[in-house]
Amino acid sequence: MKPSFLLTERREGNTEGRVYVYMKLNELQKAYIAGFLDGDGCIMFQFIRRKDYIYGFQIRASIVFYQKAKHVKHLETIKKEIGRGYIRIRNDDMAEYTIVGIQPVMEVLKMLAPYLRLKKPHVVVARKIAQLLPRYKRLDKTILLRVGKLIDQFQQLNYSKRRRNTTEVVRAFFDTPRND
Repeated sequence: MKPSFLLTERREGNTEGRVYVYMKLNELQKAYIAGFLDGDGCIMFQFIRRKDYIYGFQIRASIVFYQKAKHVKHLETIKKEIGRGYIRIRNDDMAEYTIVGIQPVMEVLKMLAPYLRLKKPHVVVARKIAQLLPRYKRLDKTILLRVGKLIDQFQQLNYSKRRRNTTEVVRAFFDTPRND
């Protein structure tokens, strides 16, 4: 069986080398994971405030699967099949399986897209964001604000009420004089 695609997984921290992990999922597994994401999952693109970034914000892409902590084994199975991300148990007795990073998120979405129903609009916007982002160059203000308009669409797609870092917040940050 030919692998669906190649993912890279960091061993530790942000500066360590990468280990290549091949995802070998059959159509039934892809359909099941897509259904799980449609029902108990979330696709997010967000601005994250970062004081160490030249433009003050990071673009974070993530896919999160949710489940009661007592059923964490289901998340562990999906994580093993995908070969990427991490699982945590929250204080409210919920478990989360999270995949973070634009490249891994887009690779997973590419694999699951044919089977998604409720999250299809999320994939459309995610693809537009990925097309705008330069691969090996730094973002500039113009691209960051253009991507921001797409990121803001996730507020409506995910019924988000607590979103604070919007394109307007980023624009205000750019317009505020700073002592760089």
